[in-house]
Amino acid sequence: MKPTNPAGDPAGTAPGDTTLMLTGERTIPGLDIENYWFRRHEVVYQQLAPRCAGRDVLEAGCGEGYGADLIAQVARRVTGLDYDEAAVAHVRARYPRVTAVQGNLAELPLPDASVDVVVNFQVIEHLWDQGQFIAECARVLRPGGLLMVSTPNRITFSPGRDTPINPFHTRELNAAELTELLLDAGFVMEGMFGVFHGPVLQEMDARHGGSIIDAQIARAVADAPWSAELLADVAAVASADFDIVNAAEPNGPNIDDSLDLLAIAVRP
Repeated sequence: MKPTNPAGDPAGTAPGDTTLMLTGERTIPGLDIENYWFRRHEVVYQQLAPRCAGRDVLEAGCGEGYGADLIAQVARRVTGLDYDEAAVAHVRARYPRVTAVQGNLAELPLPDASVDVVVNFQVIEHLWDQGQFIAECARVLRPGGLLMVSTPNRITFSPGRDTPINPFHTRELNAAELTELLLDAGFVMEGMFGVFHGPVLQEMDARHGGSIIDAQIARAVADAPWSAELLADVAAVASADFDIVNAAEPNGPNIDDSLDLLAIAVRP
């Protein structure tokens, strides 16, 4: 089902973007109805970009390219890799400081030990062979390099289901499963973090029957117009409205209650 705008019309491209359509497979900046998901992803790029300063970075699964471009503000070099040719063409046209490459994430088209950081945000849940991809990340990273992975938390994203709600997802993970993938490939865990709603979003949840996420999904499933209040709240969401919490913090929230997982691992 194609996403719709508040008037019930098919959602098109972001302003000035004639290449990529909003399909539900990836988030796109500049659309009010997509703003919640965009900001939920953007906050991870913003908080992790300093780890890329002065380094050679691969974003494996760069999608629309906004995240790779954000990282390129501080990195020495950023390669944005995506399987979709249209996405690669879009990144090349819109984000000239990113080197966009088309390729398969199961066979990364990079030499051994050629990058300092691999970023993989909101992508691993789309892959059929997740173990092979993680092994490829280990291959292209230099010793001491970082692998940073974010993904929806299976426990909260598709609760009580054997298969993902999102038709573009192949296998969703919880924190223990993501950790196991990384350790099996020889990585050393630096930390597991969770993305949570901060106070502003908690207030929005209360205004929309307990979950602003469910309120958006209900409109999409019903192909129904959005209320003015819901649209205004979603359009107002900022990346600062999300909290990223270290699972190891004492008295912190349970990682299993997080919206998204963020793992940082080191290649020995």
